[in-house]
Amino acid sequence: MRIDHSEQAIGGALDRFVRAFEHLLDEGPSEAEIRRRGALLLAGLVQRDDWLPLAFARPDLARYRQLPLHRDAAGRFSVVSFVWGPGQATPIHDHTVWGLIGMLRGAEYSQGYRFIGPGQMVPDGPPVRLEPGQVEAVSPAIGDIHRVRNAYEDRVSISIHIYGGDIGTVQRSIYDEADGSSRPFVSGYSPLDS
Repeated sequence: MRIDHSEQAIGGALDRFVRAFEHLLDEGPSEAEIRRRGALLLAGLVQRDDWLPLAFARPDLARYRQLPLHRDAAGRFSVVSFVWGPGQATPIHDHTVWGLIGMLRGAEYSQGYRFIGPGQMVPDGPPVRLEPGQVEAVSPAIGDIHRVRNAYEDRVSISIHIYGGDIGTVQRSIYDEADGSSRPFVSGYSPLDS
């Protein structure tokens, strides 16, 4: 379903991206092909920072915001604006579906994690810094557990995410870094300020 909060303002670039992604999924590609070709489409969307309406770019002083830009009527994918206030971060979490993260404004760090045994979680390499125009992927097939944080302590950063499902309704897990224990959560979406 299309989120119609600001249809005319969003329009253009996002609508073209959504149509192209629908066409890609209609072809029935493998997940690896979705990630590869989808990353190219997302890179094209985030190469310009002139299309996201202010309502989808406002930070919250208390926590990062997750705002739906598009939710596919068939549940195949969702497009989300993540707005990071200064210094804000997620807990360690997974997605359970493929995802692509494109940096639109500012920068963010993504630190991957992996299990090396029962209850033993460790960082999976160094943090990856995403700059505007860059795209990263997550998936149970390639690494799905990470923590994300705004790279800046003094300004807002915004990334555009696309997931292989309606991510606000997907049951996922949050992990404790100390002992690797998990608890289920469903993220939902942040309310849209008008």
